[in-house]
Amino acid sequence: MAAGQVAMQKPNRWPMRLWYLTLGVMLLVGAYGMFQTLWFGLSVTNLTDQVPWGLWITLDLSAIALGAGAFTFSAVVYLFRLKRFEPVARVAVFVGFLGYSSAMLALAMDIGRPDRFYHPLIYWNVHSVLWEITLCVILYSTVLIIEFVPIVLESRFFDGRYRARAFGHMLHKLTPVMAAIGLGLSLLHQSSLGATYGVLSGREIWFKPSMPVLFILSAIAGGVSLTLLVTLVVSKLSGRELIDKFLRRDIARLAAFALLAYLYLKMWDWAATSYYSHAPGTADALLRLQATTPYTQSFWIIEVFLGILVPVVILLNRPLRRQTGLLILALVLVIVGVVVNRWNVTLSGLTVPPQWSPGVLGNVVATPYFPSIIEVCVALGILAYALLALTLGLKYLPLFKKSGE
Repeated sequence: MAAGQVAMQKPNRWPMRLWYLTLGVMLLVGAYGMFQTLWFGLSVTNLTDQVPWGLWITLDLSAIALGAGAFTFSAVVYLFRLKRFEPVARVAVFVGFLGYSSAMLALAMDIGRPDRFYHPLIYWNVHSVLWEITLCVILYSTVLIIEFVPIVLESRFFDGRYRARAFGHMLHKLTPVMAAIGLGLSLLHQSSLGATYGVLSGREIWFKPSMPVLFILSAIAGGVSLTLLVTLVVSKLSGRELIDKFLRRDIARLAAFALLAYLYLKMWDWAATSYYSHAPGTADALLRLQATTPYTQSFWIIEVFLGILVPVVILLNRPLRRQTGLLILALVLVIVGVVVNRWNVTLSGLTVPPQWSPGVLGNVVATPYFPSIIEVCVALGILAYALLALTLGLKYLPLFKKSGE
């Protein structure tokens, strides 16, 4: 090499190759788990008549909650006309699409008969909250697809295909209308997910009118946090600034304020049902739950302290928020808190059987549940699908655009 000549180093491709290899292995593991489930049925899981919802429903609820950034930012940008949030609107829609499609994969495994997925569309049960959720999820997923297709048609794969681009521009003009429809549908089914538990008077742990609002607020906090987290990670890996420091501050504050509203209602909910109230059914259920599960520790340590208080301090404190590492940590903690909340809500009302339930003896303290290896395999496969699709989307789709572009 001549003197003074700068040697051009080739980019290190091994980290990405290792990443793709890991996701490939996870997909194979997931495919094995799905085959076992479809071939042998739910007998390969640890789900029972007493605990019919477990890891997959937790994954489903978490994916839907973390996809709530789509309706949040669509409403903020296109309905409230806060255009400074526009640079993250597209990635929020993409993350929302991945969240809902991942939830549908989890549900396809959990219902036991995925070939009957269309039954709610034909056999209406207007008295069922689950039926209403099913219709809302189907309709809102359609809205997400309509919002997502223009992004795909703007990618370089459609360069020179003018009809496809024209169709994409036509769909893009519908975005404000889709944002309004999506806001209504998403608020309706996010709250209905909480109402699924809250209307069950026979389950003392679940029965409370605050559930729908708690689900909405936690979903907004989690969805906004995941959108900002993805943006920061991509900025870090690509070495380019995708959003300016002011937008980063505003999104962090939005997540923090949603968390504070969630914490306020959550503490009153706890006080009304567990501290001030001594209703026999609820008190007995809580005692049995605390005696056999780490529910209390996970509630206070993970949900409240790590999932809310620590992130709020970081997100609202300017010196802490400006440190990218701490900001990423805060966002990860919010996401973990939402996932643990969905786990706690789901399992708390099932592992403690009601005293009146047929076949439940008086000395039964709790019904044990731990996911089987097949349940874990399927969950890993769904997670790999979401991560692989996110990786490829960030690489090939025009998800980030400058304001006014």
